[in-house]
Amino acid sequence: MIDLILSKAPVYLLIYVRCFALIMTLPLFSTRAVSRVTKVAFAGYMAFFLLGTADLSDYRMFLGTDGAFSLYFIMLLVGEAFIGIIIGFYITIIFAAFSTAGQFTAFQMGFSAASTYDAMAQVENPLMGQFFNFIAMLVFMQNQWFQKLFLGGLTASFKTLTAISVASCQDTLVTFMLKGLTKLFADALIIALPIMGTLMLITICTGLLSKAAPQMNLLSEGFPIMILTAFLLIMLMLPAITDFFVRSFAGGFKSLEDLFLGIGGQVK
Repeated sequence: MIDLILSKAPVYLLIYVRCFALIMTLPLFSTRAVSRVTKVAFAGYMAFFLLGTADLSDYRMFLGTDGAFSLYFIMLLVGEAFIGIIIGFYITIIFAAFSTAGQFTAFQMGFSAASTYDAMAQVENPLMGQFFNFIAMLVFMQNQWFQKLFLGGLTASFKTLTAISVASCQDTLVTFMLKGLTKLFADALIIALPIMGTLMLITICTGLLSKAAPQMNLLSEGFPIMILTAFLLIMLMLPAITDFFVRSFAGGFKSLEDLFLGIGGQVK
């Protein structure tokens, strides 16, 4: 194993940089709960497994005796790290949609002040945002998307996506990332809109009743009503929300596959 890595050190290093950049930006793996040693070792094993299948023929002129570890090679390393960051960041965008939906729901429920540190997202996140984020992570692991990402998506990226192809297709890449950000807010609104709409109707009804009978002080009673209603709606909608999570992940992976094929086709 060591002899094979040393004999193909430049190629192995290029593969390793992409794998390590992906792991450092991928949800769950990018958290501080996963030690840096584990990330380095996992990226090393992934690079070794991909060493025989990765197609880096476009780098042949830079991987010779004179080209290895030169300035051009350093630029290729930066490009490979950028590709890994793109893939990991797009998966993070999908998870951010669920966390954002939880933030919208928490704001309407009155839970916006109940924010704690989310170790998974590494930001201050309301409780409902963390709840949706954990459900999304469980769905992601249950449907074996991690295996599909590492065994399928990462392998396919080495066959169609290189630093040279990314540099020549910047417009396609920028459009892809902007569409991903747009889809983030669209998915968040789709998830949170039924709950937000119902709670807004309760708020309007409570305000009208409090104007008709001020002595009842319905505004203070409206908060537990909205909380109970929100949890009841989440319980009833959980199967549909889970199915939407699955379709979002499937659509995200399909978009990544179309990006790989599109950039590869443009370069050819």
